Amino acid sequence: MLSFPCFFQRRKAHFSLRNKTDADMKKETGRLHILTDTVLQDRFSHVELARMAIEGGASVIQFRQKTGTTREMISIASQMKRLCAEGDALFIVNDRIDVAMASEADGVHLGQDDFPLSLARKLLGEDKIIGGSAGNLDEAMLCYTGGADYVGVGPVFATSSKMDAGPAGGLDLVRTIAAKIPLPIIAIGGVDEENAAHVLRAGAQGIAVISAVCCKPNPKASTAALNKVLQSCLMEKNG
Repeated sequence: MLSFPCFFQRRKAHFSLRNKTDADMKKETGRLHILTDTVLQDRFSHVELARMAIEGGASVIQFRQKTGTTREMISIASQMKRLCAEGDALFIVNDRIDVAMASEADGVHLGQDDFPLSLARKLLGEDKIIGGSAGNLDEAMLCYTGGADYVGVGPVFATSSKMDAGPAGGLDLVRTIAAKIPLPIIAIGGVDEENAAHVLRAGAQGIAVISAVCCKPNPKASTAALNKVLQSCLMEKNG
């Protein structure tokens, strides 16, 4: 839980029963988020993974790297940003606001113990995308009141991609947060081609994956398969 309550600009308290509207979803935040990783696998670089994911239909690429120098991270992020711009995908940096700013990323994704959302907004400005992580409704509310543009909800299912992931919340976690928080919900944690449709039907706008793409033999094909599920569910929803 964040310990920065004084930073939050409280919004109207009656939001809990509201349905999501176009006005609430003020920015395009994408439906298929691919997080690049070179720890779980070492066959492909971040840049190579980004390229294949974009070719497979990813709408958002998130650069996730916990080690290395800041200069190295900025160099990699800048290359990924160019690829995303060319491929009409959004580019998000995980955790590192400095790297996001230096690479001119479209936004940043922050965990509950990372940089405070409201301060990130002051630094990045209103045009940039800020995503927040939530493992329960209270954390999702903090993301909402802190000014996040979307909420990464999870882990939905058991996952080994993040060592610090909490217990899996299941589809009920997605349903609960989607019903209460008027922001795009991006489900993460153990989501793959087999269960993605269930997650979307539970109320998520989109999904975020790591191993379901990065650790597969053909990341482009795996991304395309997930994109097919998303498109099918979207068509189902729109009748």
